[in-house]
Amino acid sequence: MTPQPSTAARPGMPTRLWRRLPDRVGRAARVLAWLVLISNVVIVATGGLVRLTGSGMGCETWPYCTADSLTPTQELGVHGLIEFGNRTLTGVLVVIALLAFLAVIRTTRRDLKALAFANGIGIILQAVIGGVIVWLHLPPTLVGIHFVISAALVANGAALVCRTYSPGGPRTRAVGTGFTALTSATAAAVVVTVLIGILLTGSGPHAGDDEAARNGLDPVLWQHIHSWPAYVLFALTIALFIASWRTPPAQRLRLWVGLLLATECVQIAVGLWQARTGLPIALVSIHMVLAVTLVAAMTAVVMNLSTPAAIGAVAPSEVEEAARS
Repeated sequence: MTPQPSTAARPGMPTRLWRRLPDRVGRAARVLAWLVLISNVVIVATGGLVRLTGSGMGCETWPYCTADSLTPTQELGVHGLIEFGNRTLTGVLVVIALLAFLAVIRTTRRDLKALAFANGIGIILQAVIGGVIVWLHLPPTLVGIHFVISAALVANGAALVCRTYSPGGPRTRAVGTGFTALTSATAAAVVVTVLIGILLTGSGPHAGDDEAARNGLDPVLWQHIHSWPAYVLFALTIALFIASWRTPPAQRLRLWVGLLLATECVQIAVGLWQARTGLPIALVSIHMVLAVTLVAAMTAVVMNLSTPAAIGAVAPSEVEEAARS
């Protein structure tokens, strides 16, 4: 009788699936990192559309759209479709986050695992806060927190993209202390500008629903207050761009600083335009997307201040000496 092959040594389904996952960072991980970043920017745009079209209460409850229906009913009209569409996109983000995590889980890259995991947790937290916002009828403070988390997720996605193009292991500073300090000041200006922009939005006309409360701030005064850190940021970024050309190993860094500066130029132009034309929906939506693009570019600049120690980075003291010559 012919002996049958033993099945004892065959790995189970979970083991086989585990072995099929990539064990090094390759094209799949990079593509998924870009999808993480892009999808988190896109949902800011769709969330802005919800707010700007007054569709914040298009679905009157959460996670269902109505008390009796998961999906929008005909009575809810276009507002229900817009709000439900934004909710549905969250499911797409969850799938992308899971795939991005699976693309790095077998690798030795702890940084990528942490960033991919944090992205997934952030998306879940964002969905829960979104539900609470609907339950409480769009309070401006919680809506502002909602946007802050979105900006943090975009920053996380930008960091994930940068790290997938860089070897793992210890890192060393690739620029001088002066350039690092200037970058820190620029990053702080980005944070202040975005936060004041959120307060300004909470005082303006785009509440997401006709009955939603405003935060009580004077929108005309806060438009001016918002512009102050924005112009400081612009000046710091110009200085940073000039300094990047005097930083020998910073070719990729110059690219990101250039993107940061270009984004600010467009953002300032759109901001002035929207303020002088009564905050039209299209311009406000572009302004929101540019805000998180600004966050992504700033994050990329910060991530490129260091370089893997294993590839023989130039010592910061040597960089400073070269920059002064």
